Amino acid sequence: MVFVDFVLENKRTKVIFPVLERLVGNMNSYPLGDFLIRFKNMVLAGKKEFSVPRTKLIYAVAQCLKDLGYINEIKSEDKELKVQIAYRRKQPVLIELSTISRPGFRVYKSVDELVKRRKPSTLILSTPLGVLSLKDALKKRVGGEVLLEIL
Repeated sequence: MVFVDFVLENKRTKVIFPVLERLVGNMNSYPLGDFLIRFKNMVLAGKKEFSVPRTKLIYAVAQCLKDLGYINEIKSEDKELKVQIAYRRKQPVLIELSTISRPGFRVYKSVDELVKRRKPSTLILSTPLGVLSLKDALKKRVGGEVLLEIL
């Protein structure tokens, strides 16, 4: 909702403008990118837990990161996910990650391209079988959109 504060006769009031809300819309146009940036910032800040708005894609990526051991716990509340970052010896397990696909530039890889890949990093892909890590995608012989890379 779009609120505007007004001060009238020494009284502060909030007014809702539905027309402005339709014009502004959702300020976050790429929620997965927002999740990844929050994750990276919390790791750099030394925090252990953070929350993000819940979507199916964010939940699936968080579940994949949990399976890989980068997240300890995912708590799903009404419209939020509370994510607990994994630490070992007081150091975060995940230090560097980068987004590959963005809203203006989607990157797709076939199984053959994934097999030829020789980098030591891990990829997380959105496939027809769901969100999978590179290792699982190669086992199932499926390609898809490359969402992020864990270095």
